[in-house]
Amino acid sequence: MDAGGCMNKIVVIPLDERPCNYDFNQLLVEDTDVQVVVPPRSIMGDKKLVGSVEEIWDFLESHIAEADGAIISIDTLLYSGIIPSRLHHYSIETLVNQLNRLKTIKEKYPHLKLFAYNLIMRNPSYSSSEEEPDYYEDWGREIHRYGVINHKKELGIATEEELSELSDIHARLPKEYLDDYLKRREVNLAVNKHFLTLVQEGYIDFAIIPQDDSSPYGLTAKDQQIILEEINRLDINTKVYMYPGADEVTNTLLARMINEKHGKRPLVYVKYTSFSGGSIIPLYEDRPVHETIKYQILAAGGLVTSSVHEADLVLIVNVPPSGMIEAPNQNVRLIEYDSFRNLIEAVEFAEYVIDELNKPVIIGDIAYANGGDLQLIRLLRQKGLFYKLAGYAGWNTSSNTLGTCIPQGMIFYHYGNRKGHLDFLALRYVEDAGYCAHVRGYVTQHVLPELRLDYFNVDGKRGKVADLVKQQLQQFADEIIVDDTYRIVVKDSYMPWRRMFEVGLAVEVVKKGD
Repeated sequence: MDAGGCMNKIVVIPLDERPCNYDFNQLLVEDTDVQVVVPPRSIMGDKKLVGSVEEIWDFLESHIAEADGAIISIDTLLYSGIIPSRLHHYSIETLVNQLNRLKTIKEKYPHLKLFAYNLIMRNPSYSSSEEEPDYYEDWGREIHRYGVINHKKELGIATEEELSELSDIHARLPKEYLDDYLKRREVNLAVNKHFLTLVQEGYIDFAIIPQDDSSPYGLTAKDQQIILEEINRLDINTKVYMYPGADEVTNTLLARMINEKHGKRPLVYVKYTSFSGGSIIPLYEDRPVHETIKYQILAAGGLVTSSVHEADLVLIVNVPPSGMIEAPNQNVRLIEYDSFRNLIEAVEFAEYVIDELNKPVIIGDIAYANGGDLQLIRLLRQKGLFYKLAGYAGWNTSSNTLGTCIPQGMIFYHYGNRKGHLDFLALRYVEDAGYCAHVRGYVTQHVLPELRLDYFNVDGKRGKVADLVKQQLQQFADEIIVDDTYRIVVKDSYMPWRRMFEVGLAVEVVKKGD
């Protein structure tokens, strides 16, 4: 740590090797005095291919002596990543002994600020082995329904029809598959609970339990209730937050660590684009977005304020007027979206805050799931705001988005405008609006069938699909993300998990004329 009290080196053990988990945290601190170090991708695994847990531990232990802080995904430290955490056959004893190695690290380096997060194993409602055990391809829906109906049965609210369905599932679902699935959940839950004891004993300074699956009933919902009760029992509610999210958590903890080292708690004023405000419950989540936003700001080290004049940062949240839909379908309810919210007022307000109040503005673009709002992008272009913002995101779930743009804004609050910040803004526009809301759907519908490929099976990480995606995104950047002073160069594109859902990109902002 330097004389000014600034964090210099942070060791990050990310949730997996995909760009959102592996790259974003490094890109967020580009051109600052913060150095983020991560394990080599080669030891992190590759989707269902398990990485080297011991080499990941070796990396952590070899870099920790010179670090001021560490941000750790427990799922990676124990299983090598999010997907292996759903496939392993480790015993509780083996995993608890591994986890206890964090005690030794904290005892040896008591100055080390240690933040960590540990997911509760999800339970998808559909049959697919894409990210689950192989038998989930045929029996995933039944395993999910087994959990939902049993949960409702325990609560005394299962209907006769549901109980009949449960009997049918028992008759058809192979016992060895259900036993394997439930045993792994039992092991993972025991690890979650031991993780909490490390927080209670002071070995972990702050923790998050992200809710990757927020259904009201089922196996995951029951586990979440058990963990919440354990948090209450251990009296650690202010040291462990539990809210929807997953792939963005490293960004949030990074912002918190930087805020703490600067001795700051940024005040954030929240403004919504629609009369519905924060009352909307986003797709894939279990609560009104306003309650999640409070957690996202708190977890990143800030506080919500009711006064724009007191605020250090202003967060404008682009919300749907009613039920959220997927970004590729955003023309379906265009009239309703236009009539029951006011994007024009939001961008006018953003310009006023930036130019007149001289305060940083963040935009959380959660009007749609899994992609940005193209109408908002057009308005930002019209007002010349693309590169005046302190943060922007609009990818995947509401919490993925908020847990990206809020940390970006807080890092901007400390380090201001710089090349690394502009590049990350450009990446968000290209990926969230360009890829997620437009190019992904176009390529899936019009290109993959001609190549005899499909959404879950493209031609490798770097093939014709990746090349075409790059071309399409460059065209999108040239036509839509137009600015008087900058242009965007899409330098690289690849498909991390050889499917269309994610994309890996390298983009750069270049001054026009250079």
